[in-house]
Amino acid sequence: MPGLVDYLIILAGISSATQAAPYKRKRAPSGVPDYVVGYAPLVYLYSNEKYMPSDIGAQLANTKAKHSYDDITSAPNPLTLDNLSDLNQEGGEDVFLTSIIDPTTGPAWLEGVKPSGGGITDGAKSCAVIVHDHSNGTVDAYYMYFYAFNYGGYYLDQFNIGNHVGDWEHTMVRFVNEEPHSIWYSQHTFGEAFEYNAVEKFADGKRPVVYSANGTHANYATTGKHNHAIPNVLFPGGIVVDTTDKGIEWDPVASAYFYTFDAGSKTFQAYDDSTPVKYLDFVG
Repeated sequence: MPGLVDYLIILAGISSATQAAPYKRKRAPSGVPDYVVGYAPLVYLYSNEKYMPSDIGAQLANTKAKHSYDDITSAPNPLTLDNLSDLNQEGGEDVFLTSIIDPTTGPAWLEGVKPSGGGITDGAKSCAVIVHDHSNGTVDAYYMYFYAFNYGGYYLDQFNIGNHVGDWEHTMVRFVNEEPHSIWYSQHTFGEAFEYNAVEKFADGKRPVVYSANGTHANYATTGKHNHAIPNVLFPGGIVVDTTDKGIEWDPVASAYFYTFDAGSKTFQAYDDSTPVKYLDFVG
């Protein structure tokens, strides 16, 4: 599970209508800008997706900490979102979390929580919304999506590579004077940026649509096949392909934690006292 600060230090600068999940302001704590929730992306998971969004905290109950492939015996027990960053002193970026149960046996927890009919991951906080205010009228809102497992798929119908435990993906919406300006879709090691007006919206005409690829959970603005054999170059077909469709509707902000991020001090702050924060400082 990589450190989230890495996603935020370099800030991205960058219509058809379908059924929309309802927008409810009460989902976000006091202080979160209305526009950050009102223009939050809605995600279509792949129709045959096996590895659904997952509870961020539950990941720690099913993993253990290692350094150089050795168990960290002095790790906090149990690991929680409130003490995960304590592992930084055990090896910094060389610390990693791995499944307690052999992941190749397919433990059920890797499959996450399928969103309900309202697009909610019931009982699971599967998203972290991070708001960075540039103090010049520009606000970047990062919608971080968490999955317990990333399935890399088969390349050339022979090689299964790219599987890993713990998977952060994200989209970022840039707001200028409280209006959406542009949107970034993360895809593997890079991604794509679009003007907000260019992307598909849900029926309310406000919330941008995100299509999550089968297994890898890379984010795209359209359905279909997306070749990513060459980094930063996308073709409609190829030997390394993501597939997206209008499958399972997920409303990430319906089950999310909300934070601010200060780029100068590289610090996160929750919008309320009940939200865990320290896990965001984990650098492993």
